[in-house]
Amino acid sequence: MKQKNKMLSSQDIKTLFETRLTQLTSLALESQDETDFKKKLNDYLLSDHINNPDAARHIKRLIENDGRTIYESSTEQEIKVETISLLWKFLANRITNEEISVDLWIDLYHQFLRLYQKDAGMPDEKQVYQWMKRWSSGLSEDVRAIRRQNKERIISLLIQKIENRHAPSSRYLFPENSTYEEKRQLVNQWWNESRFHLALAIKSPTELNRMLGNSLSEETIQLYHQARKKGMPIFITPYYLSLLNPTGKGYDDAAIRSYILYSSHLVEAYGSIRAWEKEDIVEAGKPNAAGWLVPDGHNIHRRYPEVAILIPDSMGRACGGLCASCQRMYDFQSERLNFNFEELKAKESWDKRLRKLMEYFENDTQLRDILITGGDALMSQNKTLRNILEAVYKMAARKRNANLKRAEGEKYAELQRVRLGTRLPVYLPMRINDELLEILREFKEKASAIGVNQFLIQTHFQTPLEVTPEAKEAIKKILSAGWTITNQLVYNVAASRRGHTAKLRRVLNGLGVLCYYTFSVKGFEENYDVFTPNSRSLQEQHEEKIFGKLSAEMEKEFLGVLKTSKDRAAAIQNFCNEHRIPFVATDRSVLNLPGIGKSMTFATIGMTKEGKRILEFDHDPTRKHSPIIHRMEKIYIKENKSLWQYMLQLREMGEKKEDYDSLWSYVEGETEHRFPLYDYPDPGFRITEEYSHLGEGIE
Repeated sequence: MKQKNKMLSSQDIKTLFETRLTQLTSLALESQDETDFKKKLNDYLLSDHINNPDAARHIKRLIENDGRTIYESSTEQEIKVETISLLWKFLANRITNEEISVDLWIDLYHQFLRLYQKDAGMPDEKQVYQWMKRWSSGLSEDVRAIRRQNKERIISLLIQKIENRHAPSSRYLFPENSTYEEKRQLVNQWWNESRFHLALAIKSPTELNRMLGNSLSEETIQLYHQARKKGMPIFITPYYLSLLNPTGKGYDDAAIRSYILYSSHLVEAYGSIRAWEKEDIVEAGKPNAAGWLVPDGHNIHRRYPEVAILIPDSMGRACGGLCASCQRMYDFQSERLNFNFEELKAKESWDKRLRKLMEYFENDTQLRDILITGGDALMSQNKTLRNILEAVYKMAARKRNANLKRAEGEKYAELQRVRLGTRLPVYLPMRINDELLEILREFKEKASAIGVNQFLIQTHFQTPLEVTPEAKEAIKKILSAGWTITNQLVYNVAASRRGHTAKLRRVLNGLGVLCYYTFSVKGFEENYDVFTPNSRSLQEQHEEKIFGKLSAEMEKEFLGVLKTSKDRAAAIQNFCNEHRIPFVATDRSVLNLPGIGKSMTFATIGMTKEGKRILEFDHDPTRKHSPIIHRMEKIYIKENKSLWQYMLQLREMGEKKEDYDSLWSYVEGETEHRFPLYDYPDPGFRITEEYSHLGEGIE
C-alpha cells in the first residue's frame, strides 16, 4: 500500500477505526461485499446512535454516489467514484495491491467520527482578532525598516547593473565621470518611475539571488534555471523584490514568496499546462465552452451575457510580474501574453482591430460590463489606454443613441460598468501618475454623461504586507479620480492561514478599498503547492469573514455612506467603528468553474485513492448565464490536494493543528450573497430577451 507521509500509517488509522468506530468496523466485517456494506450502512444511518444529522446526510451522499462514473471538467477525464467501496475493502482487510494513500483513510475517519459528535464550536471574535494580530502590514515601521535596508542593497546592485549595460538607447544611463554618490542619487530618483523598474526588472536566476542577498537555496536556483530552459519567463521588478524579507528575522513573507517564487510542480508542468477556463479555448467560427462566438485574436474572452473581457494588442498583454498561480499561465505558455515590451507596443493595425471589437460590443444585446485587462490594463501606455477608453466611450454613446429608435422590450442593454483589471498598485504603484489620473477623470466625466455609472479598478492585493506607503499613495490617487477600487485575493496556502485574509480586509478597508472576490486556486498539478482546498475557503467564510458580514439594514446604510462620502477611507473606518466590526465583508468566496463561471455552490460526493475530494458544483444562481449553461448538467471538479496534505503544509509553516480542526466538517457550500454595490443598476427600460453572438443552435 502506498504511504505518502511518515507521520501516520494506514495501520495507525486502521487502529483508530477499530477502537473509536467499532460499529462501523463490525458492519464492514459482517458484509459480504461493498454492496452489502452500503445497504447495512444506510440502515445504520437511521439508527439512534447517530447524533449529527448533517454528518449522516454527507455519508448518505457518499453512499449514493459510490460506483458512479463522472466526467471531471478540469482534466476532461472520466473518474469512477468508489469511496465507500474502498472503505469496505480497507476495514474488511480486502485491500490487495492497490496504491491507496493514507490521506483517504484520514479524511473518511473524520467524516464518520462526526456521526457521533456535534461539529466543533465557532471561534469567537476575540480569537479572530488574535489571529489577525499575527500578520504585519507593509505600513508597519518594523517592516519598513527591513525594506529600507533591502532597497539600499538593491540600489547598489542596480548601479552595477547599469554600469555594465550595453544599451545606449536606454534613458537609464549615467553621465560620464559621474561619482558613485551621483549615481546613487540618480537611481534613487529613477526608483520613483515605473519605467525604470520595468527596464531594470530581474530576468535571471543569478540576478534574482544576488538581489535577495544570496539567500536563495541551491535547490531554488536550480529550479529557476530549469524554468529558463523551458522558456518560462522570469520577471520581477526591483520594487516588488524589495518587499521580500531575506534576513531570516522579522516579518513572515511567505504570502509574497509563494506568489512570485516558482514551485517544482509549476516548472515541471510548464509546457503542458492546459487551459482551466475552457471558454478561453477558441476556434474560429465556433462557440466557446460557454456558448459564445467571439472575434479571432484572443482579444475578447466571454463567459456571461452581461460582461466581456477585453485584452488589447498592446503592452496590456504584459504584467508587472508573473504570479505563480496566474489563471492565464496557459496564455503565457502559448506566448499570447509575454514580457517583450517592444513586440507589445500598439501598432497601427491595432486601431483598426479596436474598431471591429467595438462593433462586436455595440451589436450585443445583453452586454453591460467591460473588463479591460490582460495581462494588466495599466501596463498599456497612457496614450494607448486613452485610445481604448475613448473607443469604449464612443461605442457606448452609439449604442445608447441606437436604443432611442428601439421599442420597449426590444432595447439593447447599454454599457453601465467599466473596469480596469490591474495588479500594478501592488507590483508597481509608481505607475499611478498624474497623466493616468487625468485619463481616468476625463473618461469618467464623459462616460457618466451617457449612462455609464460604475467605474472600477480591480486589483489584486495578496497580503497586508503588499500595502506599502507607495501603494497607499497610489490608492489615494485613484480614489481622488472618482474610481472605486475593489480587491481580488487568490486564496493560496500562505494567504489561507488563520486571520491572514481578515487582516488584509481590515487594512484595505482602512484605505478605502472594498473586497470583491476571494478566489480558490485552480486545481491543476502546476498549482499543487499553492492550492488550498475549498473546505478551507468555507471555513474562513463561516469562522473569520462572518465577523464583518453585514445585515440587509447595514448594507443599505453602508451603500449610502459610500455614495455620499468624499473621503472613502475615513467613511469605511467610521462605519466599522460605529458597528464594532473589524472590516466589511463585501467579498464572495468562489472558484472559477471551467466554462461555467464563479461559484461556491457544491457538495462533496467522493474522494479519490489519493484522498482528494471530488466536488459536485452547480452554477451561481444569483447571476445571468448564457442559455447553454442552464442546459448543462452538474460540474465535477477533483481537487488537486488532500486535506491532510494541506494540513501538513500548514504545520510546516508553524500553524497549530487545533486551529483548523473544524476543517474536516466543511463538505458542502453555497455561493454567498452578492454585495449590492456590485449589482447592475436598473436601466430604466426593458431589455430585449434576444441573445446575440451565440453559437448555432444554442438559443
